[in-house]
Amino acid sequence: MFYRFLRGVVCTILYLVNGRARYVNQDNLPEGPYVLVGPHRTWFDPVYFAMAAYPRKFSFMAKEELFQNPIFRWLLKHVNGFPVNRDHPGPSAIKTPVRILRQGDLSLIMFPSGSRHSNELKGGAAVIAKMAGVPLVPAVYQGPLTFKQLFTRKPVTIAFGKPIEIDRKLKLNEEGQAQIEQQMQAAFDQLDREIDPTFHYVDVTEKKDAHTN
Repeated sequence: MFYRFLRGVVCTILYLVNGRARYVNQDNLPEGPYVLVGPHRTWFDPVYFAMAAYPRKFSFMAKEELFQNPIFRWLLKHVNGFPVNRDHPGPSAIKTPVRILRQGDLSLIMFPSGSRHSNELKGGAAVIAKMAGVPLVPAVYQGPLTFKQLFTRKPVTIAFGKPIEIDRKLKLNEEGQAQIEQQMQAAFDQLDREIDPTFHYVDVTEKKDAHTN
């Protein structure tokens, strides 16, 4: 209930600030649960992913430090967030999302790079999807990268790729992980080209550092 209420509030605010977002290939979204994966480009791209995939509801990982604040802890729990130690992830980093996905009510948003400042894909999403028996759905965000840029009303576009099914017989060793990572990256690149053939992502943090040096 709170998730739906908060989504409505956030949608209204973003519409007033930035205008109507464009959603591409929504027909690629499965009816059942899935792991939505994409390159992490701004702190609010998961918000747009969740809005674009409505009415599907999502769970997501959040760094455990946020749960130390009672207000954030209450909010995160009510929007289906769960804590993960990013430096030393334990078994719960896999078991918790797998359990959530198997229940069928929620899908999961994950960023395979783990950070907005890394392009290196990691294998957690593939392991979770395989264990839960759900597909990976690639998605990309193109638009403002900072909250301030939202007010320039630069258009936001979210595009979804075709689901990536993971064969249960596929061993997710180094070779198997590399195979899935290549499929994800190829899907991200294709979606970016479909939205804007000239698109090139620039990390705003790196850009600021370059100007100060």
